Amino acid sequence: MSATFDHVGLKVRDFERAREFYKAALGALGLKLLTEFEYGGTHHAGFGGDRAIFWISDTRDLVGKAHVAFTAASRSEVQAFHSIGLSMGGRDNGPPGIRAQYAPDYYGAFLLDPDGNNIEAVHRGPERES
Repeated sequence: MSATFDHVGLKVRDFERAREFYKAALGALGLKLLTEFEYGGTHHAGFGGDRAIFWISDTRDLVGKAHVAFTAASRSEVQAFHSIGLSMGGRDNGPPGIRAQYAPDYYGAFLLDPDGNNIEAVHRGPERES
């Protein structure tokens, strides 16, 4: 049996700011805010397609330093993710482009979210319509 991820979660300091950042940036990849709730005094938001696969939760603890890479359907989705993320307060951590050190057809872009997490969108293969 091979292992796979069910979901990933990040802690954020400013829940509302992070929620809006991810709604916009992940929206470029076809993911949307699916659920939001408060439990035990902590706010949670889940993003995905059919089910929530990416979660944010507020915290007062140390945040940042995580890396999460999302699959994009096309290079143009990678570009949109990067552009929209920058417009929502993300910081450039690597503009859209080929990353041949990973694979000859690895096209990615990197953003630092408002808490300093390294968020990536990647498309593997030639450009195709999304």
